[in-house]
Amino acid sequence: MHISEGVLSPGVLIVGASLTAAGVAVGLRKLDHEEIPSMGILSAAFFVASLVHVPIGPSSVHLILNGLLGLMLGWKAFPAILVGLALQGLLFQFGGITTLGVNTLNMALPAVICYYLFGWGLRIGTRHLVFTVTAFACGLCAVLVSGVLVGFSLYFTGEAFLPAAKVVVAAHLPVMVIEGVLTAACVLFLRRVKSELLEGQYVPKSSS
Repeated sequence: MHISEGVLSPGVLIVGASLTAAGVAVGLRKLDHEEIPSMGILSAAFFVASLVHVPIGPSSVHLILNGLLGLMLGWKAFPAILVGLALQGLLFQFGGITTLGVNTLNMALPAVICYYLFGWGLRIGTRHLVFTVTAFACGLCAVLVSGVLVGFSLYFTGEAFLPAAKVVVAAHLPVMVIEGVLTAACVLFLRRVKSELLEGQYVPKSSS
């Protein structure tokens, strides 16, 4: 969902950068030193997953894993995603520097939203089915909200981008399902081997 350089209006770029700066500040304030290694691993996973992308007009389709980062990091997903996007822009020219704020907001804000919407499923998810469905819904909805935010970013730049915005959202429909499956698989694995990584939420390993 990288939006390329030279596409968005200055107003959209400024709003995106400002909101991202606020999100990063909150994330860094909540960061403990002992969480830095796991945060770096998740940022690297985001970096690698979104390297393989298919251009769709002014944006692109690729895996994001922002739902997984949201569940595990909460607000700390903002700095983690910012670092991944910055490296992609500098090393591979994906997205860009001027669009870094908007691209980060479009991917990190859904991660935080889904953390609050679906985090309860990890706290009380003693039942295997509840846990799995909640994690799947988180991965799916994170991509859905990201697609909608990308569409709004294009639309607020100019109504001429409305067809492209619709294409971006539609093109991510299969990605939503894939992300849901990957998120569920990852958190189920973590539930068995290292449940404390799920944002400090202890998830009982036994299911009833």
